[in-house]
Amino acid sequence: VIGQPAKSKRPKEPGENKIRPVNKKVKPKTPKTKERESVDSSLKSQSILTQVMDKGHFQKLAATLSLAAGQSLELRCKGSNVTWNYPSYLDTFKDSRLSIKQLDRYSQLILANSTAADTGEYSCWLQLCNGNKCRKDETKTGSTYIFFTDKEELFVPTPSYFEIVYLNPDKPAVIPCRVTTPSAKVTLHREFPAEEIEIDGTDIIYDAKKGFVFQHPTPNHKGIVYCKAESQGAPQISIKYHLLYVEVPKGPPSTTIAVSSSRAGLSDRVQVVCTVLGEPDVDVYFRWQYPGQESERPVIIQNFWRLINRGIGHTTRISKSVLLVEDFEDIDVGNYVCIAQNLQGETTVATKVEL
Repeated sequence: VIGQPAKSKRPKEPGENKIRPVNKKVKPKTPKTKERESVDSSLKSQSILTQVMDKGHFQKLAATLSLAAGQSLELRCKGSNVTWNYPSYLDTFKDSRLSIKQLDRYSQLILANSTAADTGEYSCWLQLCNGNKCRKDETKTGSTYIFFTDKEELFVPTPSYFEIVYLNPDKPAVIPCRVTTPSAKVTLHREFPAEEIEIDGTDIIYDAKKGFVFQHPTPNHKGIVYCKAESQGAPQISIKYHLLYVEVPKGPPSTTIAVSSSRAGLSDRVQVVCTVLGEPDVDVYFRWQYPGQESERPVIIQNFWRLINRGIGHTTRISKSVLLVEDFEDIDVGNYVCIAQNLQGETTVATKVEL
C-alpha cells in the first residue's frame, strides 16, 4: 500500500484480511468459563473501524496512519446507525470530495483526491436511539489519526495567515502547528526578540497531532511565534501565532450596569448598559427584565463585544448589552434587570429608573 510503513513478515492467520462476524458460533466448553469471559469482553471493546484496501480486503486501523497526499481513502464502520467525526473544515467548506453513505450493515466514508489539509482524526461510533433520543454506544467506536504526507506542505494548511492563541493560567495552551509528516523535526521560534524557544518536554511539549503545548502558560510566553519544520529538504515556516495572556480568571461573568439617567422625563430617551469583563474566548449571553416587558413595551436591545488590551500585555474581552427606551412613559418606571451568563454561571445586576 502506498504510504504505509513496511511491516515485518509473519504467517497470516486464516481469514486475517476479512471482517470476521462477531456472532460466530463456538462450541461451549464448560471448564473454560474465565477464558470465555475474557473473549466476550474483548469483543465488546473492539474497534468497528476498518480501511478498505482493495476488493474484499480490509485492514484494522492503528492509532495513526500515514498516506501520501493525492490518494483516495475509504473507511467503513460496522453498524446500521453510525455517526462520523472528521476534520471540521470538510464540513465548513462543504467539500465535495467527501461522501458518507449509510448502508444496511455498515457506514462508508470516502475521501477522494486527499490533500495535506485533510490530516486529522477520523472516528466513528454507533448510535443507540430510543425514539428521538440518541446516545453514543461507548463499546462500538473506532478512531485513527491520518497523516496525509506532502513534501510541499509540511504544515497542515489553515484558512488564515495569522491566529490568536489565548494563554490561560489554569489550562494548557496549544500552538496548533500540526505537521503532515510525523517524522518531521519541528521547532518553535519567537519573532521578537528573534530566538528559538527551548522545548523542555515538561512545561512545553510537542505533539505531532496537536502542535506545541504550553502546560502552564505565564505572561512571559506572550508575543508572536511561529514554527519551523524540516524533513528531507528545505525547512518550511508555519503561519504566525499571536499569544495573548488572559487577565480575567474563570468564573461567572463580572458584570456592571449603568443607566444614562436614573430620573427620566416623559418622552426622554433612556439607555441602560450591561457590561461584562471576561476571558477573550468565552461567550457571554444576556437576558433582560424590564417594567414594560409583560405589556410588550417596545424596546431596542443590542449586544456586541470587543477585545481590549489592559496595557501590560494582558487581554480582556468586553461584552455589552444595551437596552434602549426611545420614548419614556409611565409604564417604563421601575427596575431594569440584566442577567449575564457564561459556562461557569450567571450574574444578575439591576438599576432603577424613576420619573
